[in-house]
Amino acid sequence: MQNNLLLRRIRLCVGIMIFGLVVAGATAIPLESELDFLAGFFGLGQWTPEPANSPFAHWLLKIRAGLHDVNQRYPFMAYGTDWLAFGHFVIAIAFIGAWRDPARNRWLFDFGLIACGLVIPYAMIFGSLRGIPFWWRCIDCSFGLIGLIPLYFARRYTLLLEACQG
Repeated sequence: MQNNLLLRRIRLCVGIMIFGLVVAGATAIPLESELDFLAGFFGLGQWTPEPANSPFAHWLLKIRAGLHDVNQRYPFMAYGTDWLAFGHFVIAIAFIGAWRDPARNRWLFDFGLIACGLVIPYAMIFGSLRGIPFWWRCIDCSFGLIGLIPLYFARRYTLLLEACQG
C-alpha cells in the first residue's frame, strides 16, 4: 500500500517536471508572437522602448524591437531558440525513465537537481555579461528554484520507496 502511494507521489513530481520542461520548450519557439501578445496585453502594442514609463515596459519593448529586427534581417538566428526548445523536449523525454522506474533511474533526480541549481550562477554570470537587468535574471533563476521542488520530493520519495522494498 505504501509503495503505491510513494510511486504515485513520485510520478506526480516527475509529471510536473516533464510538463514544465515541455511548456518551457514550447514557449521558446514562437518568441516574436509571444512578445507581441505581451506588449498588447500590457497596453504597449504600438509603443517603442524610448517613451516607456517603467523598467519592465522598457525592457519588454526593447526585447520585442530587437527580436523583430533580428528575425526580419537574420531569420536564421531563431534557429538557436528552436534548438533550445529541442533540448527541453529531450530532457523531458529522459525523465520518462524516472516515471517508469524511479529507483533504477534515480540518477535523473540528482542530474535535475544539479541542473536546476546551476541555473542560478549561469543566469547571473551570463545575464550580467549580456546586459540583462538584474530583476530579469532573478525571474530566470526562479525557473531553477521552482524545478528544485518536485525533483527534491521525487528523490526523497524514491529513497523511501527503495527502503520499503528492502
